[in-house]
Amino acid sequence: MSTIEVTMKNILTADIGGTNSRFAHFQIDRKGSLVLMETKWLATSDADSFPQLLELLRSSDAAFSADAAFSADEADIAIIAVAGPVKHEVYSAPPYISWDIDLTSSESKKVFRQAYLINDFVAQAYACPSPVGESARVICSGEAEADGTIGVIGAGTALGKAILVPTSGHGFLALPSEGGHAYFPFISPRELAFQEFYQEKSGQKHITGNLVVSGRGLRYIHWFLSGEELEPQEVAARFTPGSETLAWAAKFYGRICRDYALEVLALGGLYIAGGVAAGNPEILSHANFHNEFLDSSTMGSLLAKIPVFLIDNQDSGLWGAAFYGRQTLQKG
Repeated sequence: MSTIEVTMKNILTADIGGTNSRFAHFQIDRKGSLVLMETKWLATSDADSFPQLLELLRSSDAAFSADAAFSADEADIAIIAVAGPVKHEVYSAPPYISWDIDLTSSESKKVFRQAYLINDFVAQAYACPSPVGESARVICSGEAEADGTIGVIGAGTALGKAILVPTSGHGFLALPSEGGHAYFPFISPRELAFQEFYQEKSGQKHITGNLVVSGRGLRYIHWFLSGEELEPQEVAARFTPGSETLAWAAKFYGRICRDYALEVLALGGLYIAGGVAAGNPEILSHANFHNEFLDSSTMGSLLAKIPVFLIDNQDSGLWGAAFYGRQTLQKG
């Protein structure tokens, strides 16, 4: 690809979540680097369909500034990340959104020249080798292997997981997961009492990682420990170094990170993304997180070698989608 061709490429990215939908315009500069030009956030619930969401973007006064001279239909490629399983890079019916996304529809084809749909944590995985991943905060030091598998995990509205595998001469390959829907491992009598409490109060039979380390998990942990029923933001606002709720949240987050690091053998490092950890970094800096992450009678020495990072840039999904878009254009 020539320098002129690279300079002219524009990428539209989106990160469609259960709460917010983020959009961004990226360009590829003369060196082939990604440059973030503009971003726009919309409330996902403001739209009754994906085409309506695109219409809200198009009609928004602040969608993309006049200086950028860019609109969605001018993008050379569009990468749409969504919180849910994706079929053939064109369709998803997200579990926490009331509508589906179909890039084969006539409405989508009118907007996009070339478009691909990916899982939101696949986008988070591709963010790891991008500038936001390179500037991630070190939570646990270690020795990442250059060609090692990278694990990506994080809780927001739900718990997301993905894997990033370096491929010789071909960049990176991200693999999706719906592991957030797997059962959470409770291991002590008091934790099992918490599980029963959660089942009773929520009406949920299956207490999964999605329910424990996400925002709603903070609500139920605090409710069980204190008897106070508060919203997640109210719970987090009460965190102090001696908070029992914080201690439990850190322990549970460390456990789910440890298990995932072992499941994917994340010798390239474990990256944590998502609103809960980014908004409440004291969960990861708490001694319980570190102790629980290393707690394995058989694999403690291996876990000590795996570095853990926090990606706290709220636009990380957009950067990951842009990284994938650039890689796709270069393969051309």
